[in-house]
Amino acid sequence: MIKKIMQDYSKEELSEMIKPSFRAKQLYSWIYHKYADSFDNMQNLPKRMREELKNEFTLLPLKMLTVQDSVDGSRKYLFELYDGHTVEVVLLLMRDKVYHEDGSLKHQERYTVCISSQVGCKVGCAFCLTAKGGFMRDLTTGEIIEQVRQVKMDNNIDANRRVNLVFMGMGEPLDNLNAVSRAVKIFADPDGMAISVHRQTISTSGLSSKIKKLGDMDLGVNLAISLHAVDDELRQQLMPINRAYNIKSIIDAVKEFPINSRKRVMFEYLVIKGVNDDISAAKKLLSLLDGIKAKVNLIYFNPYGGTEFRRPEEKGMVEFQEFLLKRGLLCTIRESKGLDISAACGQLREQSKENI
Repeated sequence: MIKKIMQDYSKEELSEMIKPSFRAKQLYSWIYHKYADSFDNMQNLPKRMREELKNEFTLLPLKMLTVQDSVDGSRKYLFELYDGHTVEVVLLLMRDKVYHEDGSLKHQERYTVCISSQVGCKVGCAFCLTAKGGFMRDLTTGEIIEQVRQVKMDNNIDANRRVNLVFMGMGEPLDNLNAVSRAVKIFADPDGMAISVHRQTISTSGLSSKIKKLGDMDLGVNLAISLHAVDDELRQQLMPINRAYNIKSIIDAVKEFPINSRKRVMFEYLVIKGVNDDISAAKKLLSLLDGIKAKVNLIYFNPYGGTEFRRPEEKGMVEFQEFLLKRGLLCTIRESKGLDISAACGQLREQSKENI
């Protein structure tokens, strides 16, 4: 018998399932504040209730298989699911802990957790290693939630410490919108992890009809578009999904998406040497995003074994960035993380499969 995953359920759902209803808040505290890994530890619950919960639910739907540490402080995880499939999660150290001269703490570390929403991916991007393994299945809400809980536990990140979340790991989040939207709400629950929706970003390859559906939900999350090309011909070569969702349909959907007045829509642009890195592409990008409150994030292509694509040089990246900045388009270069480990999405999973 496969047990239910406790983290699949919102606090409101648990309060309907478990009586008296105030027990749901206690369960949330044990799971998300005290990082309980067993119902036996929940001493303020009646023993009979603990036994019933233990028989029906699991608190550990993921098993940590591999952890790789980078010199830059990032960590990459490979987790095994109940059916033997695996998914990747990355913890990115965005800012180090800093102290005042007197030794007192000035500010804590700042983390971003990059989480997966599917086992594999249907999109089939030419540059992405995840696509090579094909699509297996969607993750449940609880399997998504547990990625963050286990990473926080493994790194001794206190429950009251906020992290930023990016649905940018394995899979296309909007292809699993029901589970992803439920996870967003559970992450944000003040009695749980209390990760504000404004700290959560959903990154999509551009499923325009589902961008509209996500917008209609009005969750308050940030939106990131994996654009990577400025014309349909090249984008179809890099991202076959462009045949179904072309650039115009994506731009139209983005223009209707509800964005917090202090936020911008992020356009992810993976820069591949000799493919999409010249100034003519930058000019087209500028035109394409005209009228959108946008921010462009330039990303160095992260090479992996067997790929035909090459990493761009720093000089070219800076020239591309400066062209956009001088013309009023906010543009950053994402600092490369984890180059000394299997940092490309899907890389650790593929290595693991090869070693079996």
